[in-house]
Amino acid sequence: MGDKLVVALFGPTASGKSAIAEELVRRLPSELVSADSMQVYRGLPILTNQPSFPTRLVGVWELDHEASVAEYQRLAHEAVDEILQGGETPVVVGGTGLYMRAALSAMELPPAPQPGRRELWGRLYDRLGGERAHALLAQRDPAAAGSLHPNDRRRVVRALELTDAGRSLKPTADALWSAETRHPTLVFGLELPREELLRRIEARTHAMFEAGVREEVERALRGPISTTARKAMGLDEVASLPREQATEALLLRTRRYASYQRKWMRRIPELVSVAADRPPGEVADEIFEVVRAWKPLPARGGRAADA
Repeated sequence: MGDKLVVALFGPTASGKSAIAEELVRRLPSELVSADSMQVYRGLPILTNQPSFPTRLVGVWELDHEASVAEYQRLAHEAVDEILQGGETPVVVGGTGLYMRAALSAMELPPAPQPGRRELWGRLYDRLGGERAHALLAQRDPAAAGSLHPNDRRRVVRALELTDAGRSLKPTADALWSAETRHPTLVFGLELPREELLRRIEARTHAMFEAGVREEVERALRGPISTTARKAMGLDEVASLPREQATEALLLRTRRYASYQRKWMRRIPELVSVAADRPPGEVADEIFEVVRAWKPLPARGGRAADA
């Protein structure tokens, strides 16, 4: 087997991904690549929990940039290939399932939005209403319409937009769970007891407010902000609600998102589950040993591997 391996680290929010990844880099000649749909933006480091450790694809876009998974995929592939060419191991870290999959695979993605087209279809949806807009989609793309609810404005509008380019929203979902990757890849999933995960989510949410997340959000909203950046979880709640109510609202949304991430993780093919309810160094040691068993390699700092 060749020696070009990619390591991926996936887990729900607050599961300790960043701390474990940082410890792993201390043991393994590697670089980190973020697979998070909101950490790609500058200006919201507290709200999006951006890592302090050097990580590629963190803070690469201004808040007024309209993001697309296809654009992210191109950047992620370039980063992964550059790290491999330099003789190190890319460690792709994140909790956004589609971004993780895009970084690891050659899955074909819908094209980036064309200027003005999404707004045009959005106005049509608002004028016709959800049922009639969905019926129009059913005429143009029955497969996509069959997987969407008429009230899902965002996805119905995106599906209609894709029909302009002769593309469909449906294949992306179908390809999402494929085990095929561009390079040999080990995907590690961080597992925690539900009670411990909820405790960590609560602690991190309170820490965000202590660190000044409200002021950060207020600064961000004083300038232009794209529709994709506005999806940052908690942005509207932090901006509009008193602190206590904003905290509770953000806690609720984060718990729901973590539950979704855990379900997503269970569907990743060939996932290597790792218990994350222990110190980050211990988790990184276990991951390092699995990676080292896959191929002999030196530890960070020149310690020879004794596999």
